[in-house]
Amino acid sequence: MEVLFVGSLRADVPVAEQDEVSQALLDRFRCAPVFLPDRLNDRFYHGFCKRQLWPLFHYMLPFSSSASAAGTTSSSSAATCNGRFDRSAWEAYVLANKFFFEKVVEVINPEDDYVWVHDYHLMALPTFLRRCFNRLRIGFFLHSPFPSSEIYRTLPVREEILKALLNCDLIGFHTFDYARHFLSCCSRMLGIEYQSKRGYIELDYFGRTVGIKIMPVGVHMGQLELGLRLPDREWRLSELQRQFQGKTVLLGVDDMDIFKGINLKLLAFENMLRTHPKWQGRAVLVQIANPARGRGKDLEAIQAEIEESCQRINGDFGQSGYSPVVFIGRDVSSVEKIAYYTIAECVVVTAVRDGMNLTPYEYVVCRQGAPGSQSVSEVSGPKKSMLVVSEFIGCSPSLSGAIRVNPWNIEATAEAMNEAISMPEQEKQLRHEKHYRYVRSHDVAYWSKSFIIDLERVCKDHFKRTCWGIGLGFGFRVVALDPHFTKLNMDSIINAYELSESRAILLDYDGTLVPQTSLNKEPSPQVLSIINTLCSDSRNIVFLVSGRDKDTLGKWFSSCPRLGIAAEHGYFLRQRRCLITWKVY
Repeated sequence: MEVLFVGSLRADVPVAEQDEVSQALLDRFRCAPVFLPDRLNDRFYHGFCKRQLWPLFHYMLPFSSSASAAGTTSSSSAATCNGRFDRSAWEAYVLANKFFFEKVVEVINPEDDYVWVHDYHLMALPTFLRRCFNRLRIGFFLHSPFPSSEIYRTLPVREEILKALLNCDLIGFHTFDYARHFLSCCSRMLGIEYQSKRGYIELDYFGRTVGIKIMPVGVHMGQLELGLRLPDREWRLSELQRQFQGKTVLLGVDDMDIFKGINLKLLAFENMLRTHPKWQGRAVLVQIANPARGRGKDLEAIQAEIEESCQRINGDFGQSGYSPVVFIGRDVSSVEKIAYYTIAECVVVTAVRDGMNLTPYEYVVCRQGAPGSQSVSEVSGPKKSMLVVSEFIGCSPSLSGAIRVNPWNIEATAEAMNEAISMPEQEKQLRHEKHYRYVRSHDVAYWSKSFIIDLERVCKDHFKRTCWGIGLGFGFRVVALDPHFTKLNMDSIINAYELSESRAILLDYDGTLVPQTSLNKEPSPQVLSIINTLCSDSRNIVFLVSGRDKDTLGKWFSSCPRLGIAAEHGYFLRQRRCLITWKVY
């Protein structure tokens, strides 16, 4: 299968050079770039994605107009977006998605190609694609958490986004919890219920089948193993082994944002040193914090707390030649990160909310080493690793041998750290082997192949159905009909009615004979007259079928003696009023 990537560039490319850059990227990397104007990109990415969607999907509500999400820019245009909903930012989001749509249209063959849309930045894109190509095969994967319906329903454009996603054929999530929240939102806000067929979760959306895929993403094994063989890694590994000789290294690798729980990790490590003094002078926590992508008051407060915690721990427990916390707040190359993974006895992840978080997977692969490697710096003996992971991250359910913690519980997290590094070597080895088998067999290639297979399965009947596009804006959807479906024709009905010798006419009540919204639920004189006219024809058998009770229906339709009534959904049946007795079925 040939893959073409469509995405935006971080660099600002002059208009005169865009065609040349596009061709170069297409020829060398199979990439088709989308060029977003600076202001639009700022409003789209920083204004809506990072200030509104990203915090909301991580369970953070904008309680005040001054609320700001960590990781957002402080540039002048984005700064006009406060924590509350900004209609202009939403319009920028929609427009940016339309830019992506226009690029996809340029490169797609709608009869043969599959389109796989990734993450919350492009949730409006499926509607544009579906409007243009009714039968296009579209998949979507969300790489972040999906919040509970109580959180999601606060978003003013909640229905627009749900309807846009339902224009996909397959929607993927990392965990069942995220999928369950999405399904709950569809049920509560759109009235669409899911069903399970042969082990697959599916939604029926106007005749189209929308599949739900639960599949955690994996790591790129080839890239990691290539990094494990690089000479630079050998040099850095030897240097780190000398630096931490005789020490037990615990490692944290996180982005600097408010949800990674870095300070909670530091507090737990401090608690471990205090309650288990045997580790003083022996245990070192190396915390790599990838620089923040922007600024925000909440982020600045977290950074100040982290700095204060590091200074306090090193001041209280540090010794000559020993700093219990080594904090690295700069960009760390992949080679250096691999070297840190290799020397770490345990990796600790204390994020309070995260999508997948592949740090534990990368660590397990690096501790295993490259297959067939004869590195002199490689850890000798059986391979082993230990993981302490937050129960709030996507990879947690997949790592059965990890010690799961609630990062808000400082004491329990400290005990988990102590348990991890104190565990018998054989147990560490067994847990490592179990994790490595899973990580290796469920890598990113397995994940992508599994998604495409399910997308093919869901779309197998696409070209067998008759499709009609209806609705405007984000209310657009495709109604998929069976190829043998015949549109109801009034003339045909009248003709068949007149020619038939016997007719069975079954009538619902609420929503059929009276509007659902009507306050007066009694039938009108006009309805009673029409029913009596139908009943007067000897060729007609007319029944009213309703969930209402028999006494109410009997009273309301007492003037229709020839009308049959099935009350309480058919539990009570009376063929005509002259037959007073109700039969129970």
